[in-house]
Amino acid sequence: MVALTLACFADGAFAGVVANWNERAVKWVLLQKLGPPPAERALAMMHVAMFDAANSIDRRYSPYLVQLPASTSASTEAAVAAAAAAIIISLNPASAPEFKALLAADLDRIPDGPPKAEGIKIGETVAAKVMESRENDGSSAPEAYRPAVTPGVYAPTPPMFVAHWTNVKPFAMKSTSQFRPGPPVALASAEWAADFNEIKALGRQDSTSRTAEQTNAARFWLSIGGDVFYPLVRSLAATTATEIVDDARLFALVAVARADSLTAVFEAKYHYNFWRPITAIRHGDNDSNPATERDATWRPIAETPMHPEYPCAHCIQAASMCAVLESVLGSSRFTEITMTSTTAPGITRHWTDLNTFVAEVSDARVWAGFHYRSSARVGREMGMEIGQYVVANYMRPIETKR
Repeated sequence: MVALTLACFADGAFAGVVANWNERAVKWVLLQKLGPPPAERALAMMHVAMFDAANSIDRRYSPYLVQLPASTSASTEAAVAAAAAAIIISLNPASAPEFKALLAADLDRIPDGPPKAEGIKIGETVAAKVMESRENDGSSAPEAYRPAVTPGVYAPTPPMFVAHWTNVKPFAMKSTSQFRPGPPVALASAEWAADFNEIKALGRQDSTSRTAEQTNAARFWLSIGGDVFYPLVRSLAATTATEIVDDARLFALVAVARADSLTAVFEAKYHYNFWRPITAIRHGDNDSNPATERDATWRPIAETPMHPEYPCAHCIQAASMCAVLESVLGSSRFTEITMTSTTAPGITRHWTDLNTFVAEVSDARVWAGFHYRSSARVGREMGMEIGQYVVANYMRPIETKR
């Protein structure tokens, strides 16, 4: 268990209760060393609880899970903060002292009285219902991955990454396989040869074909955490004049889309079990394609993630998030946003368009030597479909009669 300190979660300014708790939660999952699917599950639970708490008071949207009876005078801010803290503490009781103190600091900004007390009660009650809804959702199932082997022949035995996530209960999708794509490109095809030879040249650790800019992007996107995704959401949310419930909805839609996109992509990965570039390139003489040539010592820019290749998980995460943002905010373009990454010290990336953001994430996984071009494309397409599906079917605006 990683020890937490209040300094880790200090806010630069109390600009928005939803964004502040998002930033705290992202830091928390990183300190806990949760991989992306478990981390996104935790963030989705927190954000849907924050939304349903706010929406119980300011009833502008259909609820995600529950809408409690509430007076319009109840404190939305208190409800949202209480819901967020309750989810994190329930998921990790060891964090209780730190997050109770953070919650107390937030609540100190709200005048004492019945509205504050009612808001706290609403937040705690909604959080308990969200926790109950995720009991036995498959996220803690034992890993039972069975690699393909030749009987009697040694096979490497490292632990596979979230092989059990193929059966985790989605937050919005009807099933884990709802958005499963068709199979990877055929090994005998010209497209496979093009994918193979592109990543062989550009994704090699010591590539002479990859530019310095491409190398910087590849290293930037070696990061797998929400720290390189959610800053974009927080920045865009801060530029939009909205009520707390609107902010809560935006973050909840993003978190649900990202959580389900990872469930979908790992279901597809373990269904197709497609080989990574380091395996394919070292076996270029065994794929029955005369246009691919073996490189016995080829390595990518960093260690290959321990799960099957197809489709690209980074790509689906970026696309699902950006599909939600564009749908809710009404545009893909924005004033320039800059971000940094712990995997590329000293490097700052800049964007002014969601489409450019998604394209860079996809390109970077090719340049890093982890994903084929076709896999990146399929990941983007899946992510867009999932993001649009979530917005179309959950937390919808309530039509008012005129």
